[in-house]
Amino acid sequence: MKKLVFLLAPLLAVSPAQGAERPDLLVAISVDQLSSDLFEEYAPYFTGGLKRLSGGVAYLDGFQAHAATETCPGHSTILTGAHPSRNGVVANGWGDLSLERANKVVYCAEDEAKTPDDGQPYVVSPVHLLVPTLGERMKAANPASRNVAVAGKDRSAVMMGGHAPDQRWFWGSGGFTTDLAGGVVPASVPAVSKATLDLVAKGAPALVAPPLCAARMTSVAVPGGSPAVGDGTLAIPAGDMSAFTRSPAYDGAVLALAAALVREMRLGKGEAPDILSVGLSATDYVGHKYGPGGGEMCLQMLALDRQIGDFLAFLDNSGIDYEVVLTADHGGLDIPERDDEGGARRVDPAALIQEANRTVAADLGLPFMPFVDLGEIYADPRLTDEQRGKAIAAMVAALKQSDDVFDAYDAQAILAAPAPTGHPSGWSPLQRVRASYYPGRSGDIVVVLDPKVTPIADTTYYISTHGSAWDYDRRVPILFWRKGMEEYPSAEPAMTVDIMPTLAATIGLEVDPAQIDGTCLVAVAGPACPGN
Repeated sequence: MKKLVFLLAPLLAVSPAQGAERPDLLVAISVDQLSSDLFEEYAPYFTGGLKRLSGGVAYLDGFQAHAATETCPGHSTILTGAHPSRNGVVANGWGDLSLERANKVVYCAEDEAKTPDDGQPYVVSPVHLLVPTLGERMKAANPASRNVAVAGKDRSAVMMGGHAPDQRWFWGSGGFTTDLAGGVVPASVPAVSKATLDLVAKGAPALVAPPLCAARMTSVAVPGGSPAVGDGTLAIPAGDMSAFTRSPAYDGAVLALAAALVREMRLGKGEAPDILSVGLSATDYVGHKYGPGGGEMCLQMLALDRQIGDFLAFLDNSGIDYEVVLTADHGGLDIPERDDEGGARRVDPAALIQEANRTVAADLGLPFMPFVDLGEIYADPRLTDEQRGKAIAAMVAALKQSDDVFDAYDAQAILAAPAPTGHPSGWSPLQRVRASYYPGRSGDIVVVLDPKVTPIADTTYYISTHGSAWDYDRRVPILFWRKGMEEYPSAEPAMTVDIMPTLAATIGLEVDPAQIDGTCLVAVAGPACPGN
């Protein structure tokens, strides 16, 4: 393969003739950290793929409805139709104090029961995803269907592809890699990997800021170790892999491989419908490193629009009858230093929890800290049943005393909360937490910080983040597009768990509604939705 998608000139779109009533290829694209706020900010300036997708059925009031707005839980909802409370993926990592290893945090996309190869931190696996994805359901209905996943992050590819896909590839230090054993490696994988590694080794110059982005190029000082941000150009110094992952070239490589696999595997041209899931991660890395409010994100948004346009043009030229859905795993909050309204601030969540921990230990006369902070808060197994109950109540009360905490909930209160219904923005914070809670994985106590609180004090690595229960992290675009689909900018709410049953209905695949949390979107699938 001679060229990557992100290096190609725009292709001339050739509209394929509509074939059967069902599309032959489903394409699910997740743009990591693309909030509806961010999408709406740049929508007037899109001219490529994002503009095209906006011309289908567009839900800007789409929601990752749960509170744990992180990469793994977000991706787990998109093609399963299930909230984390059902699919088991409650966070990017959760604690298991019974593990016989120093690190008691279980990564969402690892099999901790297996020993990784030398130099690898974990064994990549979908073992923690407890429900099937759409691709799995399609293959169960007809083994001729192919389920292919490509992403920048392993957890994105794992959660969208699910168990035993036909191909699954994600970026690693040596190029694209997979967790699947055996099988034939498509020739396009090493070709795209080599081209990408050559690009990183050579480096890439600074991106030229158009007037729109130049107007956003304001340098902002960030306390806590980070250099100033806001006027970065997303250049890739020679050999700098980190800079590559926070540049449009990262998404370009993923889209290049996705396109190459469509061609090489002849996806969408078999006897049964196929599904391709694509996880684009550069927006997330740009957001974390620079915040989503500066010139760097402007450059990323315009590049993403062009790249997705090139990819869709490639699909057009392939003569495939395809349907696309684009959404995000979560949104993101800009850095407090750019807050114009006031109230935004940084906190050290570990210090906050540790202070409450010390208070409880002293009040109860315990010789040890009663809680373990592993991102989630767990009661120490050394507590007796009586001590555990008192300690949890005291810890919740202590956490609520903080000026940075909106509320804190124990497991009993969370599991007793009614199942949330209605518009996702109207769910209470407790109901949002309930949609994220899975007993045995989630912590004994869940803390919800105040709105606009950034839980990062040391900014040497990240300066901005996500993961809150608030709508700037929950609200994401959900865009459906197919040739001939009428433009319909819907004001109705939708959830990412609605995507799977909607796509399933589009291809005539029956799904037991008792097994999922989402519902079929009639504006997209029309009479194909069950009951219509």
